[in-house]
Amino acid sequence: MRITLTSVFVDDQEKALRFYTDVLGFTKKNDVPLGEHRWLTVVSPEQPDGVELLLEPDEHPVAQAYKTGLVADGIPYNSFTVADVQAEYDRLTALGVAFTQPPAAMGPVTTAVLDDTCGNLLQIAATN
Repeated sequence: MRITLTSVFVDDQEKALRFYTDVLGFTKKNDVPLGEHRWLTVVSPEQPDGVELLLEPDEHPVAQAYKTGLVADGIPYNSFTVADVQAEYDRLTALGVAFTQPPAAMGPVTTAVLDDTCGNLLQIAATN
């Protein structure tokens, strides 16, 4: 058994695609029209055949309530591994990304939490 796909609920797929590719640095993998929405996935350029992240519309009320609750409690929706949290924090801050938590050492890992502009908090993490 392998994990090949995970998802994040987004308020606007096109806006999410721009943020996840132009800002975070992921690469578009699939873009399949499905009525008013798309099967739209991104992958890490370091692992083009790795786990795909589906940018899934959040139109269902449960999805919106879930996202709102996570943000209200400061809980990241997903976590992404980076080589150096401080370097990535500096790079993303220079691009205008808002962080709700600056880099913080937490035992064996350092984490930071950012706003993806699509209604989610995301965590970046690296082992110390």
